[in-house]
Amino acid sequence: MGAGQSKADTEEKVFYNETPIQFSQDVVNHLSDRSISPDTSPERQSTLDAHVRARIQAELQHLRAEEESVQREIELALERENIDRETSSAGGEVAEGDVKNSMTLMGDLEEIRTKVDRFQTRRQLSDYPAVKESGEAVVLCYRQNPTAPLDCWREVREFNASVAQAESQHLASLR
Repeated sequence: MGAGQSKADTEEKVFYNETPIQFSQDVVNHLSDRSISPDTSPERQSTLDAHVRARIQAELQHLRAEEESVQREIELALERENIDRETSSAGGEVAEGDVKNSMTLMGDLEEIRTKVDRFQTRRQLSDYPAVKESGEAVVLCYRQNPTAPLDCWREVREFNASVAQAESQHLASLR
């Protein structure tokens, strides 16, 4: 039944070399030096270090390039998403020229800011000397009566009246 033997051969077989083998003393010393100190030679170590540094630099450049491409893809996707959002918020089927993008809106916002600044500069107290004088009178009264501020009620009433008059004049000028 079997093509192989059923019992394992447990006897050791030893072969003896009929020709003697001899090694030179240099080979024996070299092998014994290697077995005693497993360190690599300085030349070999510097070569290995240079190779490792070169591989690290190459991998670093590859990762940086990959990161830049991913950032570009993200920026493009966000830009497309913003354009789609602006288009959908503008009403869907709007002509291309009618859609207001963020740059147009920023320009409009800047224009409104300049108008507000012009409005603020026009509304100086120098246009309303009665308000300025009555305000200075209130401050002077408060300084003269630091312990009895209620004594300045006449000045405060005059200040309120001048402010109300200035407001009505200003509103009339806007119409």
